[in-house]
Amino acid sequence: MTDKDFEKENVFGLGAENTAYAQFFVGKSYLKPLTNPESKPFFANVTFEPACRNNWHVHRADKGGGQILLCVAGSGWYQEWGKEAISLNPGDVVEIPANVKHWHGAKKDSWFSHIAVEVPGENTVNEWLEPVSDEEYFSL
Repeated sequence: MTDKDFEKENVFGLGAENTAYAQFFVGKSYLKPLTNPESKPFFANVTFEPACRNNWHVHRADKGGGQILLCVAGSGWYQEWGKEAISLNPGDVVEIPANVKHWHGAKKDSWFSHIAVEVPGENTVNEWLEPVSDEEYFSL
């Protein structure tokens, strides 16, 4: 898929470079809020350049919480700690329970966008952990 094809497929748009969370990503990501960040649930289109991925992380919650990914453009990966990575394509939906260690991002040769939905819950907080190593990532 060419960059131009990806731009056409990514109907929600690229958004701004995700500098506020850059420390938790390998590579560049972009963020386009789709709803007011104060709304619950909050929806945002997150775009990853090729080979970009976020660090391992956990969406902590005492009750409820977690995250839903709605894949909209390109091709990416999702992986839970101790499990095989899952290939993601437009139309795929990933339901991530609270308190599950995981990461997600683009494949090495593709841009990737998903809508991230923060599931409402009690005492929710994101815990950012270690980066996904190049060895782990490029073995996929």
